Amino acid sequence: MSALYQSSLKSLPLIARGKVRDIYEVGVDHLLVVTSDRLSAFDVVLPQPIPSKGEVLTRVSRFWFDRTGSLIPNHVADVPVAAVVTDPAELAQIGDRGMVVRRLSPLPVEAIVRGYLIGSGWKDYQRTGAVCGIELPPRLRQADQLPEPIFTPSTKAEIGAHDENIDFAKTAELIGADLAERVRAVSLAIYQDCAAYARERGIIIADTKLEFGLDDQGQLHLIDEVLTPDSSRFWPADQYAPGTSPPSFDKQFVRDYLETLDWDKTPPGPELPQAIIDRTAAKYLEAEQRLTGPS
Repeated sequence: MSALYQSSLKSLPLIARGKVRDIYEVGVDHLLVVTSDRLSAFDVVLPQPIPSKGEVLTRVSRFWFDRTGSLIPNHVADVPVAAVVTDPAELAQIGDRGMVVRRLSPLPVEAIVRGYLIGSGWKDYQRTGAVCGIELPPRLRQADQLPEPIFTPSTKAEIGAHDENIDFAKTAELIGADLAERVRAVSLAIYQDCAAYARERGIIIADTKLEFGLDDQGQLHLIDEVLTPDSSRFWPADQYAPGTSPPSFDKQFVRDYLETLDWDKTPPGPELPQAIIDRTAAKYLEAEQRLTGPS
């Protein structure tokens, strides 16, 4: 499997390089998003790529963008990558990692939906009995399914910094009450529809992070990536057992390994053993096959 740690296109201006995505300008109204094989954990970009990861994330996002199109418009443009990148060597470098999207104004919050009690939500619950200000029933266990999915947004951190969980009131303060209500409603609708579909394919989507942007008319769009192994926790349904942290198809596998190291979760990130890289790549591919392959 090939790996691309960082894209290098000469034919388009690079305008941003995020933790995983390299973003190029395509005229005034569009962008080319190249999803690299970089992996970030604890908000630190690790030094080695995960082969084919960027292609998996791009294909999975396309699948979900298509599925959720009836719920909300998205930023995907009806423009093939080959129409904006014509150099054969650059096209080969991109592979299946590229997507041409409309240029929108991203909202300054991440829309997180949790269906199960895990991760930072579990830590919050242990301390306060609530997650992002939402009171939950007592005596819940780690990885328990919640009575209903909850919307628990966070701020967007700069590279190297950590996102901060916020409550709905803070979200309304940041983007306005009406827009916050719209984001919450559509985030829950997307999660509920897609989690039900994934469950039929043997995957529990424990939680997910969604991002949104506005066009010039103020219309809300789904942007970035959707329900990928990078933005979500995917658990195999046949191995789910509350009370412990279930095995996963996502980068939680890498996080669990990193937790065993004497590392303070600040840059630079540690080198990963080849076995961890190979197993992570296989987990990403299996998640894609389960979700998008024949039933």
